[in-house]
Amino acid sequence: MSVLQAVPPRRTCNEIPARAGVGLKAPHYRRILETQPDVGFFEVHAENYMGAGGPPHRYLTEIRACYPLSLHGVGLSIGADHPLDRDHLRRLAALIGRYEPGLFSEHLAWSSHGGQFFNDLLPVPYTLKTLQRVCEHIDQVQESLGRQMLIENPSTYVAFAESTYWEVDFIAEISRRTGCGLLLDVNNVYVACTNQHWEAVRYIDEFPMAHVRQIHLAGHATDADAHGRALLIDSHDRLIDGIVWDLYAQAIGKLGPTPTLIEWDQNLPDWGELHAEAQRAELILSGDRQNEETVRAAAG
Repeated sequence: MSVLQAVPPRRTCNEIPARAGVGLKAPHYRRILETQPDVGFFEVHAENYMGAGGPPHRYLTEIRACYPLSLHGVGLSIGADHPLDRDHLRRLAALIGRYEPGLFSEHLAWSSHGGQFFNDLLPVPYTLKTLQRVCEHIDQVQESLGRQMLIENPSTYVAFAESTYWEVDFIAEISRRTGCGLLLDVNNVYVACTNQHWEAVRYIDEFPMAHVRQIHLAGHATDADAHGRALLIDSHDRLIDGIVWDLYAQAIGKLGPTPTLIEWDQNLPDWGELHAEAQRAELILSGDRQNEETVRAAAG
């Protein structure tokens, strides 16, 4: 008997609990179905499931029957200076209708131009013109999907000289104008603040927490620029840094318990190591700092 036949589905609602979740990756499908680990939810990248069928949908259907699901898009190109791709939006709407995710999020970035698609999520200048364009795109997406979307703060490596908004104020104004929710990526905060020479604690303090519906946590790589200064790369390929955990605790202190995702997209560890990161987040969510410090010490 296959794993898919052996595990009976159980009914779940589509609401994402204020717990820690994990990014769902193919190498972990069978382990998850065999053991049904205690995690709050799973999240998938929308573009990985826009095909009509096949094993990815077969496994995701079974996992969705057991767990709430959030959907994270990387291809809408919300910040692009051209109209949204209507075919992509239709495929996204069909996917949301199929799996009824509790949350749907996208990036404050652009990744396409003149029919060309790039592998990177590229930054936008923080100007009034960009603000108006981004808000128009978000309005179009929310009207097409009939639901709220979340916008994620970016990880950035360069700044535009023409920017006239502080990033936090720009994001707050997007949410105010469109009614979209926000996804606070705490690793992105630390990466961007290090690279742009901002203060990460101030960023968290001034972020519009009233609109935050989800948090992301991930690992980053450390490099150096041409002048020998620290340059952080949002790599999603290792354990979450201790400073990011501290910033996360700061954010939870302001927000209260909030759905939190552990992102790990490259150099995947075994399931146990990934699950342990989620358990560490759960301790912070529950306010159990004593045990969280014990876990931190054990992790080195």
